[in-house]
Amino acid sequence: MSAVPYDHKQLADAAGEIIVNVRELAALGWTPATSSNFSRRLDAAHAAITVSGRDKGRLTEADIMVVDLDGRAVGSDHRPSAETLLHTQLYRRDADVGCVLHTHSHNQTVASRLFAGEGRVRLEGYELLKAFRGNATHEAAIELPVLANSQHMPTLAAQVDTLLDHGPMWGYLIDGHGLYAWGRDMAEARRHLDAFEFLIGCELDLRRLGVRG
Repeated sequence: MSAVPYDHKQLADAAGEIIVNVRELAALGWTPATSSNFSRRLDAAHAAITVSGRDKGRLTEADIMVVDLDGRAVGSDHRPSAETLLHTQLYRRDADVGCVLHTHSHNQTVASRLFAGEGRVRLEGYELLKAFRGNATHEAAIELPVLANSQHMPTLAAQVDTLLDHGPMWGYLIDGHGLYAWGRDMAEARRHLDAFEFLIGCELDLRRLGVRG
């Protein structure tokens, strides 16, 4: 029998980190039903990712599997999420990406519908823009893309590739779906995710108050 081509300790460490963080996100209500998926890079050729269809508030190590960067299961017969390609494309493109988080909070889902026609949420002038890697001032603007939903992951992945070709970004929304955010490691990806959630909530409140739109 051939050796498993990844480090078991790395997998255990990654699984533990995913479980702790995802349980926190589930407690916030950002992973309703069995939605959302989460991954961590293991090495240059593999990532750990949540198994499809599992309750994210009750994850165990058995709910974390390994895929290669083409999204194929490695070392198990578990089924990865259909959206695995949206994780692995980021790992393939940028060796600095170490973690990808995909959630379905209420704010994210509402914003994805509200801003779908504009194709973006413009976040400008907020102090919390400093939370995003590369930003050192509130005197900046970030455009969070909103992509049309599709069950054809290669189509979505191609759209994300086009956006990434135009410069760095740390997340995007999918219409009627939720948010993808990423970073160099879990801590940075969580910071980006939390900042997007807060700022999206601010924009929604401003719309309700009639300040935007």
